[in-house]
Amino acid sequence: MTSVVYPGSFNPITYGHQDIVERALGLFDKVIVAVGTSSDKDPSTYLADRIQLCRAALAEFGDRVEVDGFNVLLVDYVRSKDTRFIVRGLRTISDFDYEYQMITMNREMDPDLEYVLLPTSRQWSFLSSSRVREIAGLGGNIDEFVHPAVAEYYRDGGV
Repeated sequence: MTSVVYPGSFNPITYGHQDIVERALGLFDKVIVAVGTSSDKDPSTYLADRIQLCRAALAEFGDRVEVDGFNVLLVDYVRSKDTRFIVRGLRTISDFDYEYQMITMNREMDPDLEYVLLPTSRQWSFLSSSRVREIAGLGGNIDEFVHPAVAEYYRDGGV
């Protein structure tokens, strides 16, 4: 069975992320959604909450998708999952620049790693977790951007 790790902060998980998971399942037997912490991203939503929201949003894919938290080096996490594949979504040229730097650094630490970069589907190319958090924080409706469980979490005062 070939699996791939899809790392990110998923703060929150959006329909764009779900699209990448679904498309990765066309390439791999299993997708491991690795919800991580990052000093570069807003960690205000607790890791346990983000993991739970990802599980709710991805439940339709059954046991072909595993959701897990991590706070170690990505290369170490990928090795611990007995795979060498990482998938990432790309929305813009700036995403590519960021991902290329990460790919280069991670492959220096583990040359066996292979990355699969999937361009975001056009319908979600504008969507970012940061904008969803901003809209929700200002009381806006995020229903069209996220799974109902995520929208409810923010309506109920999730950070």
